Amino acid sequence: MNKPVVGIVGTGIYIPKNVMTAREIAAATNGIWSETAVVQKLGIRQKPIPGPNDGTQEMGALAALDCLKNTGVDPLDIDVILCVGEEWKEYPLTTSALYIQDRIGATNAWGIDVQNRCCTTVSAMKMAKDMLMADEEINMIMIVGGYRNGDFVDYSDKNMSMMYNLGAGGGALILKKNYNRNLLLGSHIISDGSLSRTAGVEIGGIANPITCENLPVALKSLRLFDAQKMKDRLNAVSMPNWFKCIDEALRKSNLERKDISYLGVLHMKRSGHISMLNDLNLKEEQSIYLEDYGHIGQIDQILSLHLALKTGQVKDGTVIAMIAAGIGYVWAANIIKWGPNA
Repeated sequence: MNKPVVGIVGTGIYIPKNVMTAREIAAATNGIWSETAVVQKLGIRQKPIPGPNDGTQEMGALAALDCLKNTGVDPLDIDVILCVGEEWKEYPLTTSALYIQDRIGATNAWGIDVQNRCCTTVSAMKMAKDMLMADEEINMIMIVGGYRNGDFVDYSDKNMSMMYNLGAGGGALILKKNYNRNLLLGSHIISDGSLSRTAGVEIGGIANPITCENLPVALKSLRLFDAQKMKDRLNAVSMPNWFKCIDEALRKSNLERKDISYLGVLHMKRSGHISMLNDLNLKEEQSIYLEDYGHIGQIDQILSLHLALKTGQVKDGTVIAMIAAGIGYVWAANIIKWGPNA
């Protein structure tokens, strides 16, 4: 008996209307970065920032509703909701998947939150495919979430320049068993736990609770705990790990690097983006550089695919390498063959 295939039915996106410009980012650094450097080096022309009603869970729900509208899927046909929304949300210890389930009317689904930082969407896609292939009673899974970790960024912290790009938004996609189009093929994930506590929100957990004294800094305490260790280790292993993920995902898909025709990649500094395209022998038009969106965490890959479908950069026959990385540290890639399964 042939194994079932798993295809992407469609995507949905929610992007807040408010933006922070490169000039405003530069001003927030108190002159450490110029507007020109923010645009040219960090690769940020502007990024969306949340409005008063743009909670993490609500942005995920709005993206889910957009996905249902774009695909025509009946929410009653969704069996599972894997929420990739961040832990920074409206109310701690609430389950975002269940909030979204209620908002979209997916009353036949069960839901669970999963977390892998900015790698969560790519990791959840592997999880969803494995679930769809293993459980005969699961036929459709929505992956959905919201993100606004930029709230914690202290722009006066020189070590945080790698996170000046953090924006806000929500994304959703639907995977379906034996949907004979837009197949999710191989995936590969690498993690390095030696970096598990080199970055994070320093104040507000059990180890360092919020107090009256530290409250002013607690709300901007997303930091590199050990900047030198993190930077040294990432310089040594990050790109090799990324390319290993890509190559292993390709191997599992019975494809090679030359088959890739679109790179769905998270926002990173401009030179890194161009270098990765060059190493994969891709042209700049074979990816979308998210310089008008910044880095919306694990939503970037959904956003890149969503935009590329609108521009025609992804069409029938396109082989997509979707890649991500998350602090902790984890790297991941998957391969998608867009269009009908020949």
